[in-house]
Amino acid sequence: FINGASVTITRDNPLDRLNYGSPVSLKIYRRDEIAGGDSCYQIARQPIFNTHGILSDRRGDIMLLINGMPVIHIELKRSGVPVMEAANQIIRYSKEGVFTGLFSMVQVFVAMNPEETIYFANPGPNAEFNDKFFFHWADFNNERVDKWEDIAEKLLSIPMAHKLIGFYTVADKADNCLKVMRSYQYFAAEKVSDQVGKLKDQDGLKLAGFIYACTGSGKTMSSFKSAQLIASSGNADKVVFLVDRIELGTQSLDAYQSYANDDESVQSTSSTDILVERLKSNNSSDQLIVTSIQKMSKITPDNTNGSDYKKILGKKIVILIDECHRDTHGDMLINIKKTFPHAMYFGFTGTPIFEGDEIRGNTTADVFG
Repeated sequence: FINGASVTITRDNPLDRLNYGSPVSLKIYRRDEIAGGDSCYQIARQPIFNTHGILSDRRGDIMLLINGMPVIHIELKRSGVPVMEAANQIIRYSKEGVFTGLFSMVQVFVAMNPEETIYFANPGPNAEFNDKFFFHWADFNNERVDKWEDIAEKLLSIPMAHKLIGFYTVADKADNCLKVMRSYQYFAAEKVSDQVGKLKDQDGLKLAGFIYACTGSGKTMSSFKSAQLIASSGNADKVVFLVDRIELGTQSLDAYQSYANDDESVQSTSSTDILVERLKSNNSSDQLIVTSIQKMSKITPDNTNGSDYKKILGKKIVILIDECHRDTHGDMLINIKKTFPHAMYFGFTGTPIFEGDEIRGNTTADVFG
């Protein structure tokens, strides 16, 4: 709802004679209008939560609002009180039904004392809070940021707070809950998107870099968010996510489709012919594609219809390769680079090849930049 930009309602206030009984479009929130457009930022101190007589009214500490919507709720504790006490207070409030109605718009919770801060997504009224997904913020070098002044500046200020809500939360349809990205996922996806913007107008093969993300660190979500940011930026016509096994492709496709917004399509490819159709298509629904490195490597100038190949070459293509330490050092990636000599290549891996462990004389940096 929040990222839907606008919503249509039927005006039912008889005092509004002009629009009474008519549909009215309300602008809600445009995530790309950061500190611009109609964006309005407010801080509410000690908001009162009405429990409708069941319990005494609850009083929160701070809420951050965008366009009048409470999107970030902050609970504070004094120095020396464990930060988990603030988190547990949020959980109690949630179980008491505080975050319903208008307050169901809260996307991210922040629990802090002057020396430590954790943040986590609002999982929704029927979901359980899981402290495995309570995160500390960190900087680009993964150094933890805890002091309240630094948190205020680097996480809760504009533009970061706006970006966190608009771009770095994921409504996971498979788990039926909201997720918020860890700091290193944010920096990875942001860096990939920035790199595409810098290299998009360069000619020739673009080895754009690789992301080193260990197993269990949320690599699939990082790659999806990277793909989503690239697609929404307008800097690429096609974003192709390559995997090296069918079962990995099925897992990745399922994950991508569960992460996608309602207005986004993630396309599968049951054959190389279907992949060619998706790549040459001008439909916006064919912008995000999940396929295998095997299918992609079968597309060559010799076995592809000449006009189809020419259409594909005319597209700006970004290729994200999962588990790029495997077959990507073999002939398949070599073939893909020959077929798509103007594409941009990113690798995602949990086990990069460094100097001293070269495969065919190459490190991961040699292959991806």
